[in-house]
Amino acid sequence: MTALRKLLVVDDDPVVGASFKRVLSGKGYIVVAAENGAVALERLKAEKFDAVFTDLRMPGMDGVQVAERVRAEQPWTPVVIVTGYGSPASEERARAAGVTEFLHKPLSPEEIEDSAAKAVRTVPEAMPQAVAEAQPATPPPAAEAPAEKSHLWRNMALFLAGPFIGLLYAVLLPFVGIGLLAWEAAQAAMAKYPKVRSAADAGKVALKMVATPFIGLAYIIVLPFAGLAALAWLGAKAVFGRTRTE
Repeated sequence: MTALRKLLVVDDDPVVGASFKRVLSGKGYIVVAAENGAVALERLKAEKFDAVFTDLRMPGMDGVQVAERVRAEQPWTPVVIVTGYGSPASEERARAAGVTEFLHKPLSPEEIEDSAAKAVRTVPEAMPQAVAEAQPATPPPAAEAPAEKSHLWRNMALFLAGPFIGLLYAVLLPFVGIGLLAWEAAQAAMAKYPKVRSAADAGKVALKMVATPFIGLAYIIVLPFAGLAALAWLGAKAVFGRTRTE
């Protein structure tokens, strides 16, 4: 079953709206009348219409202004201007506003029916839906919330754990290095001294190897002070020796 087409007829003369209803009501159309442009725009916001027929000269907003507003807000809706005071200038102005057709009163029933059929054929039924689907849709915040929260918590955990991980490396790394040095030293000692067989001998060798880095470190720390002390002693000896000579 074919869906009924809905037309909006805008005219300050109620006879025009009644004529459209009389001709089109039994031919698959629903006709809604509006007495001026302001009322027509309010109806267009509240309801969906397949075409708009508007008079040219009306109090307040004229037909071209109605056409401009309809084209700006619902560009898929065809607008037909019907007037008894047409002129080349007014028709050119209407064409510039994007109207579908410019008709002159009075209209016969056949003209009304033909113009209605032509107007509703200019736009497919699915055009309003297609235009709505083409609009960029904003994704619901809740759809991305779990992933964003998970990413945020992971970054916070890494940020807080970073200093502790660094401290752990700083504390454990020397011991790990010493352990590796001791193990390598023990392996080298066992290879160099094949007579080392007992656990006690192996422990002595390992202890020496472990102590070697600390002894070297002690030399590095103490040696400058020892050198300074030796220089001070030599200087004092030279001064006192010279004094005695004189």
